[in-house]
Amino acid sequence: MKILNIYYSATGNTEKIANVISETAKKEEHEVETIRITKESSDIDIELLSYDFVFAGSGVYQWLPGKPIQEFFTKMLWKYFEKGEIKPAAPRRSNKKAVLYCTYGGVHTGINEAIPAVKYMGQLFDHLGFTIIAEWYFVGEYRSKKLTPFSTIGRMGNIKGRPNENDLKDVSERVKGILKV
Repeated sequence: MKILNIYYSATGNTEKIANVISETAKKEEHEVETIRITKESSDIDIELLSYDFVFAGSGVYQWLPGKPIQEFFTKMLWKYFEKGEIKPAAPRRSNKKAVLYCTYGGVHTGINEAIPAVKYMGQLFDHLGFTIIAEWYFVGEYRSKKLTPFSTIGRMGNIKGRPNENDLKDVSERVKGILKV
């Protein structure tokens, strides 16, 4: 199966998840292309419809994915709209699947802070007719100096060091399972 793993990571938390997704899919003998979106690369052009399965992820920043991946998704939406690939009622493409994932701290309202980011990312793929197989939410510590204290207080409790080894094992198991669907 031809897989794209596309992600944005400002702190390294989402990158850890993305790396495990790619490594696991390769071990399962799938062809994987991994692309990290950055502020400088959000204008790249990717042929999303050439992949059978797409993993797309980002950290959560004020309830949404990072700006570079938002900009990339907007560009892709218009590209496919202009090509006539975005159709009314978004008919399913039987051979196209996606998983959306994020890392989040959730100090104030827990996972509720992350849900809008994943739903946002999912809309591009839903509009293109991909079947959304899963939405994954992974806890990640705050890494900026200003926000570091939030890693030990709040709704999620102490999240220092996350995603940790157990989180990454969970990612690997999820990938193995989802690729069998």
